Amino acid sequence: MRNNIVHPGAENFKYEIREIVAIAQKIEKMGVPIVWENIGDPVEKNEQVPDWIKQYVIDAVSENKTYGYSPSKGLLKAREYIAYERNIEGGIQITPDDILFFNGLGDAISMIYRNLHRNTRIIGPNPAYPTHSSAEAAHADAPYITYRLNPYNGWQPDLREMEQKIKKHPDISGILIINPDNPTGFVYEVDIMKQIVELARKYNLFIVSDEIYSNLTYGDIEYKKLAAVIEDVPAIGMRGISKEFPWPGARCGWIEFYNRDKDKDFKNYTQALINSKMLEVCSTTLPQSVIPTVMGDPRYYPYLEKRCREYKKRAEIAYRHFSKIPELIVNMPHGSFYMAVVFKDGALANRDPLTIENEEVRNFFADIIAKEKVLDRRFTYNLLASTGICVVPLMSGFNSTYHGFRITLLESDESKFTETVEKICSSIKAYIYS
Repeated sequence: MRNNIVHPGAENFKYEIREIVAIAQKIEKMGVPIVWENIGDPVEKNEQVPDWIKQYVIDAVSENKTYGYSPSKGLLKAREYIAYERNIEGGIQITPDDILFFNGLGDAISMIYRNLHRNTRIIGPNPAYPTHSSAEAAHADAPYITYRLNPYNGWQPDLREMEQKIKKHPDISGILIINPDNPTGFVYEVDIMKQIVELARKYNLFIVSDEIYSNLTYGDIEYKKLAAVIEDVPAIGMRGISKEFPWPGARCGWIEFYNRDKDKDFKNYTQALINSKMLEVCSTTLPQSVIPTVMGDPRYYPYLEKRCREYKKRAEIAYRHFSKIPELIVNMPHGSFYMAVVFKDGALANRDPLTIENEEVRNFFADIIAKEKVLDRRFTYNLLASTGICVVPLMSGFNSTYHGFRITLLESDESKFTETVEKICSSIKAYIYS
C-alpha cells in the first residue's frame, strides 16, 4: 500500500478462546471427537432456554415496531426497567439517561477503550479477559498493565501491587474489575470492592466493572454490584443478557454511568461514548424489547437460582478432582461458569508429549508441539491432540503470568462432565509424571 494502513496497536488484538477452534476443527476432520471447553456459550452446551422466555421473544417478533430502529441510547422501556431494578437494589441511583445499549458487551468494550485519550491507560486484572486486555493494549499500542489476582490466596486481587502500579504509571486513569471474574470464577468481597473504590478516590480515577455474570453467583461470598458501594466515585457498570437468558446470539448489552456530574472530564468522556453510539444509529431492537417482560417475570430469578445450583455442583466435582493433584493450584469458583486451574512453578518444564493415537493427528501436531515455547499452551495442544478436549491456556489466552488453563462448568450431563474432568486429570498426571 502507499501508506501503512494498519493501526499501530492491531497486533495486540488476540482472542485465543476462539483461535484454538481452528486447530480443533482441523483434527475433528481427522476423526477426533472434540469436547468444546473453550468458550462460554450455554446454548452450544445444550442449556435449554425456557419456553416462557421463548414465548416473550415470539410475541415481540409479532410486533411490527420491533423491526424498526430503537433510540440511540436504547429502548426507553428497557432503560426505565433497568434503572428501576438498579435503584431498588440500593446504592447509587440512576435514571434511564444513564444507560446506553450496545450490540453485546464486546461492542461496548471496544467503544470504551476507543474513546479514551490515547495517553490514558486502564489497569486490569491478571488473568485478564482478552476482549478487555486486547482492546486496552491496542488503544495504547503498549503492553497491558495489570494487577495480580493471586491463585495462592483464593484469586484475591493484590491491592498493594495495584496501588504501586497506579503510582508508577501516572497515565493510569481507570481501574477495571470483572465481577464475577472470567476466567477464574472469583467474586469480589464487598470490603475489597470498597478498598478499590477508595483507591480510585485517592488517585482521582474512574472504575469500570464488567458484571455480565452478576446474576450467576453461588457460594458463601456476598455479591454486590459496584453501584452498591461506588458512593461519589465516577464509574461505569457493564451488564447484558448473553449469559443470563441465555441469549448470546442476541448481542445485547448495556453500560450504566455512575456519578457523571462529579467530574468534568468523566462527563465529557461519557458524552463521547453517547455521541459515538449515535453515529452507529442504535443497537438491535428485538432483544431490548423483551428485557422488561423476561426479567420482570416472577419465574426469572428462580430460574437463575436453579442454574447457579447446577454450576456450583459441577464446580465442586471439578474442584474435588483437580485439588488431588499436588502440582496444581485450584480455587472453588463462586460465580460465572468457569474454573481456572494453575500449574505450580516448574510443573510443566521439560515434559515429553502425550501419546497421540491418531497417526494423522500426531503428524499434524508434531511441529506445532515441538516449536511451542509457551508451556501451558504446549500442554493444551497435547491435551487436544491426545483426548480431543479443547481448553484455553491462561498465559497466552488470558494475558496472564500464570501457566494454567480454563474450563467451563456448562456441560449439563453430570456423567459426561465428570468424565471430561477425569480425562484432563489423567492427562495432567501422564504429562507431569512421565
